[in-house]
This record gives sequence, C-alpha cells and structure tokens, in this order.
Amino acid sequence: MTDSDAKVLKAIIVDDEELARQGLEMRLSAIENAQIVKSCANAKEALHAIAELEPDLVFLDIQMPGKTGLEMIGEIQTDILPMIVFVTAYDSFAVDAFKIHAIDYLLKPVENERLLEAVAKASQHKLQVDAAEEKQRLLNLLVSLTGKSSAAISELLETKDQSVEHADRLAIKDGSSITFVPIKDIDWVDAAGDYMCVHVAGATHIMRTTMKELESKLDPAIFQRVHRSTIVNLRRVEKVSSHINGEFHLTLSCGSSLKMSRSYKEKVKHFF
Repeated sequence: MTDSDAKVLKAIIVDDEELARQGLEMRLSAIENAQIVKSCANAKEALHAIAELEPDLVFLDIQMPGKTGLEMIGEIQTDILPMIVFVTAYDSFAVDAFKIHAIDYLLKPVENERLLEAVAKASQHKLQVDAAEEKQRLLNLLVSLTGKSSAAISELLETKDQSVEHADRLAIKDGSSITFVPIKDIDWVDAAGDYMCVHVAGATHIMRTTMKELESKLDPAIFQRVHRSTIVNLRRVEKVSSHINGEFHLTLSCGSSLKMSRSYKEKVKHFF
C-alpha cells in the first residue's frame, strides 16, 4: 500500500432512497480522498458490506424502514466499527447521533461545503487514530525488547537529551585520522566480519571491533540487538511490519528497513 492509498477513505453509503444514494455518490466521487466501495439500500445490506469490506467511513441515513441507522450501529462489531457520518432530513436526531460519537451530521439536501468538511473531519480522525495505534505498537515493542516499563520507555522517547552513563561518542579510526561520531546520532549498526558498520545520517563508518565490545559502549535502553549481526537505535524505529514467512521488519526514520531475526519473534509476535 502506498502513502496515497493510505490517505484514501473507503466509504459506504446507506440510504433507502435511490436518488439520495446516487446524489451522494456523485458528489463523493469528486472528492479525491474518498472512495465509494459500496452503496446499500437498507441496514441488512449495510451490515453485510461493513463486515466484508471493513470501510473507514459510512454515510448513514437515520430514518430507514425495517431498522434505523441508530439501531444498525448497535449491531456492528466493535473491532470493525467504521467512522459514521449521519445523513438525514431531520435535525431532531442530532443529539442521539452525537451520543454515539458520530464524526459528523449532515442535513438533506447536503451542501457540498458541508460534505467536504465531513470528509476532512474523517480524514483527520483516521490520521490521529493510526498515529496513536502505531505509537502504541512501537511502545509495546520497546517494552518487550528492553524489559523496561511503558512509563520508563515513554519518558526515554520524550527526553531527547537524556544523559546516560555510557559513552557519548565513538572514536572511529580511518587510516591516520580519527572520526568522532556522537552515539545519539547512530541509526543502526551491523557486523561485517571483524568490522562493524556504523550507519549515521546516510553515511557508513567502518570500525574494527567486535559486536560484544561495541554493545558494551552503547546504552541498552536505547540500542538493542534485533539480529545476530544488527544493533538498532530504538529511537529511530518508526514502524514494525510482519511478513508472511513469520519474520518482522523494522522501518527506521532514516528510511532503512532491517530484518528482525526469528529468534526475536517471541518478543514481538503478540503485537501482531
């Protein structure tokens, strides 16, 4: 999935009036970040579509024969509950709509400006939820890798210049010259035979040392081995992805993607 795909909201329209569905679908088709994946005429159709397609957003008519929109919400599984924008001709339902935390409430006939506002609200809400979930997943990973509490890890990540007892820089010899690399700037390190490749801001520094010796110079609350030959700066990890073969990949803020060894699977598998 590309970044642009992630920003598009998959939406379902639910309204017993065919003209209302067609009109809303036509307007939404002109909005770039909204994609209509299904149009439903009643609650039964909608419940089936939501379970099958797991949309991000549902434009839901409240007054429908058989089962109202408000009643329908109560039958959706919580773990797949989409964002709801109620669309109705009666403003008397507004209070009930917002009691169940609807994203927005649109009155028929729907004005283009209000429809754009509703989609924008939904997009912003999705970004906030996704960011919160990613942050929690990362926090869980760090807790597992370091053995520290959630509170301790949160404090560590938020305190950029926290002092540590370990070295604050590495002295890397290159011929007759020595380069001093601030340890806090290291993204990740990997072993290459008797040498260690220290990756810093797109540059790679080679130093002759062992993995064990280098680890002793690094704060384990910040640097952890995720592979037999790889150490990563936990502050640089932005995303954790699972693969079909059971492996995990870490995406760093510098853009690098690192494989986590299967031997570390037990530490992170319960996050996926």
